[in-house]
Amino acid sequence: MQALIAGLVVFLGIHSIRIVAPALRDALAARLGEWPWKGLYSLVAAAGLYGVVVGFVAARTAPVVLYAPPPALRVAALVLMVPVFPMLLAAYLPGQLQVRLKHPLLAATKTWALAHLLANGRLADVLLFGGFLVWAVADRIAIGRHPRPPVPGLPAGRFNDAIALAGGLALYAAFVLFWHVRLFGVSPLP
Repeated sequence: MQALIAGLVVFLGIHSIRIVAPALRDALAARLGEWPWKGLYSLVAAAGLYGVVVGFVAARTAPVVLYAPPPALRVAALVLMVPVFPMLLAAYLPGQLQVRLKHPLLAATKTWALAHLLANGRLADVLLFGGFLVWAVADRIAIGRHPRPPVPGLPAGRFNDAIALAGGLALYAAFVLFWHVRLFGVSPLP
C-alpha cells in the first residue's frame, strides 16, 4: 500500500504543479528550458506511475474491502465508461466535442475515476480512483482560475468528431471485451 500511496503522491504531485504553483512551473521551464523541463517532468511522472502500478498490483494480494458494490453498479460503471474513450480522443482532435467539453481529457479522467469507484470497493481502488477524481476536479477548478494553453493535438478537421466517436467506441469495445482482462486480470463484464 505504501508504494501505491507514494506513487500517487509523486504522479499526481507533479501533475499538480500548475494547480498549486503555476508560477513555479513557469519559472522552472524558463530556467531549465522548455524541453529539459518536460523531460524532467516526464521522468518524475513515469516514476510515480511505476509506483502506482507496483503498489496497486501488490495491494491486490491482500485486499482491504471497504464496501461491496451491488452488481447493478458494475453495469452502471460499464455505461458510464462509454463516453470516456471518445472524450480522451477528443482532447487531441479539435472539433465540436472538444469545444463543448472544454477540457475533454479532464472530463474523461473524472468519468473514468467515478465509474471505477462505483464498481470497486477495495481500499486500493478508493485511493487510486478517488485520488484521480479529486485531482481532476481540482485541476478543472484551477484551469478556470488560471487558463492554460490548449493541449497540442492534430489540426482541426471536419472529421475529427467522427474519428473521436468511432475510434473511442472501438477502443471502449476492445477494452471491455479483451484488453481489460488481459491488462488487469479482471473482466469488467458482469
